[in-house]
Amino acid sequence: MHEDLMEEVVTQDHATAAWLAAKRNGGAPGIDGMTTEQRRDHVRQHWETLRAKLLAGTYVPSPVRRVEIPKPNGGVRLLGIPTVLDRWIQQMLLQVLQAIFDPTFSAHSFGFRPGKSAHDAVRAAQSYVQAGKDWVVDMDITQFFDRVNHDILMNRIGQTIRDKRVLGLMGRYLRAGVMVEGLVQASEEGTPLSPLLTNIYLDALDRELDRRGLAFSRYADDCNIDVSSPRSAQRVLASLTAWIQKHLRLEVNATQSGTGRPWERKFLGFRINPKGQIEAAPTSVERFKTKVRELWRSCQSQTRAELRDTWRA
Repeated sequence: MHEDLMEEVVTQDHATAAWLAAKRNGGAPGIDGMTTEQRRDHVRQHWETLRAKLLAGTYVPSPVRRVEIPKPNGGVRLLGIPTVLDRWIQQMLLQVLQAIFDPTFSAHSFGFRPGKSAHDAVRAAQSYVQAGKDWVVDMDITQFFDRVNHDILMNRIGQTIRDKRVLGLMGRYLRAGVMVEGLVQASEEGTPLSPLLTNIYLDALDRELDRRGLAFSRYADDCNIDVSSPRSAQRVLASLTAWIQKHLRLEVNATQSGTGRPWERKFLGFRINPKGQIEAAPTSVERFKTKVRELWRSCQSQTRAELRDTWRA
């Protein structure tokens, strides 16, 4: 039951691969303000000390830095930016845990998994429509990444992982808190560690959908279920809304969720038209056009400024 997992996490091979991945992924600095390049020499110098803390189960992560990302339809998404050091350690954990958990996931789960993509998820939805399941249940979970229940998540992980050092470290990452205006705020919910935890948490939903014999495609917290009639669609949406609230302690967004024809609802920016073909959803096209216009205006403004500076010179 993976009782000595930390020894595998801190091998030199995993440490090197994790550092290269963290460097490749880049990202903004955390609360210490240090970039990947700035942190590199420190990590090399103190690796043995850090490794000893991880093996002893005494390493304490830093709080994350809070940033706000505007949503396309208004409002903001709150993100937490870990320090480079914590991103590296998280990547070490991910490499080991991914190999353990991924083979156990549903074939209908496509998000953040090796060899799977959003396009695969849309093509799966297309195959259901072409098979005659031309009514869709489109479920959106309210603020999923901010409201994951830590107790449920850790219980799910603990059913497979028995190394108390790994469990303790993951729990400390979940509870590390957020630095806001110089003060640390506790975090009782949410998943700051890895997209892998999304799949671990929602695996129970996949199993329930499989148990019911439903055709579905899930990418992270975006899930489409294809059925054969409007009555079935309404029944599935109502029953799953209650199930998710009871078993996952999450809320289905009544405004964003609904039922309809596959060409009336979008899935990952696409829709399936009445001919069973994949096409871009109109809202996604408009959003793309808006981004292009904004980029064009920015380029024009920059070009005018460059010409003005050249003329003055």
